[in-house]
Amino acid sequence: MKLNIKKGIISKGVIVIIISIVIFLLFNCNQSINKTGKVSKPNIMIFVADDAGWHDVEYHGSEIKTPNIDKLVKNGVELDNFYVYPTCSPTRASLLTGKYASRFGIAGPIAMKSKQSLPEKVKTLPEVLQDAGYFTAITGKWHLGLDLSKGPQKYGFDYTYGYLHGQIDQYTHRYKNGDRSWYRNGKFINEEGHATDLITNEVIKLITKKRDRSKPFFIYVPYSVPHYPLQEEDKWTRQYQNLNDYDSRKIFDASVTHMDYSIGKIIGILEKEDLLDKTLIIFFSDNGGQNNWTPTFEYDGKYGPYPKMGVNLPLRGQKHDVFEGGIRVPAVISWEGELPHKKIERLIKITDIFPTIASLINPRSLDSLNLDGKSVWDIIESKNISKEERSLYIRTKNTFAFRKGDWKLIHFGESLDRGTEELYNIKTDPYETKNVIKKNTQIRNELFKELQKQIKLDGK
Repeated sequence: MKLNIKKGIISKGVIVIIISIVIFLLFNCNQSINKTGKVSKPNIMIFVADDAGWHDVEYHGSEIKTPNIDKLVKNGVELDNFYVYPTCSPTRASLLTGKYASRFGIAGPIAMKSKQSLPEKVKTLPEVLQDAGYFTAITGKWHLGLDLSKGPQKYGFDYTYGYLHGQIDQYTHRYKNGDRSWYRNGKFINEEGHATDLITNEVIKLITKKRDRSKPFFIYVPYSVPHYPLQEEDKWTRQYQNLNDYDSRKIFDASVTHMDYSIGKIIGILEKEDLLDKTLIIFFSDNGGQNNWTPTFEYDGKYGPYPKMGVNLPLRGQKHDVFEGGIRVPAVISWEGELPHKKIERLIKITDIFPTIASLINPRSLDSLNLDGKSVWDIIESKNISKEERSLYIRTKNTFAFRKGDWKLIHFGESLDRGTEELYNIKTDPYETKNVIKKNTQIRNELFKELQKQIKLDGK
């Protein structure tokens, strides 16, 4: 067949080739190669462990087998001084907003029956990515609003799946008091299976079948483990059965290995789909490990007590503490072919994730957001690094902490006009063994003034 177009003649075969090229461009324009040779809009995947401590990954010397997380570290950028909040809801709020969670009055886990939620008017990371043409999804824990009406679909996620509450039975998928929590796209659903497997399988379906392939994707994968209740099949626990430790530690270890396997499974799908070098991967824990747990009413008493769970050694403290064991967590950022292996010693905090990702996609999107975090891409790439001392502010219901450079001030009390204080030099005393506040009153006063400024920014 021949087609006459003006005075030229175009064959059917040429037309097919032209159409194919147009289709290819349409479906790949959002991940074009920029002048530096990089993908201009990489896919983004964020994996979050729930209550994994400093010593709960193999690359920190743990007995727990985490080969896939270790591989990310080996091939990517290890964030050795990465800080989050000492509990889950504040960390998640700061991740998605780039602001300190206390700006929204979120100072601890959103409690059972609470109506508290992330404010709908705040600009979130998925909304910024939506504006840049991304498909956005969450599969896993939300914990920023316990009602379906306050679920992640209100905050920039195109696709939502997982559970609303802060913890669940891994098989019934119900909250500790029996409330329903498992949902998909704003509706409660019933499914069979372990939460780790369901979350993982949903991610794989999104990557291979459900996503809009004309867009780059942002998939947020906050797992339910190793938060209690600990429930794992024999295939995960048997490798720890001869461990000379509490049974609760053995099943804790198994839950982390199960999660690690699942992360590896997802990364394998990215590789199979030829997406690995087009995808920025981030992993961290939402807070330090919880040392133990004794139930009261939870899950009708079916689980626990757990005399030993997470381990944060050699750091001091655990989940709920503003000591290093509660807020300094394992973390890595990986982008195959773009980020060579290195270990970053500079302080990087959870509020930095939002602006760092946004700066790669559309730096101008940050202009009017007034974030508490800053892009740390220059630190990650080790290029043109500012020598400015980085700071960190953490506020819980009864504790305040402010760090600047190597110095960290902790105020124990519900307000600054009462309570006690401790001061540590994290560089010389990373395990916080020596309170040096009496010998460094000037430094204490400087940090106290900075703390007052931050509290004022929180408002009422």
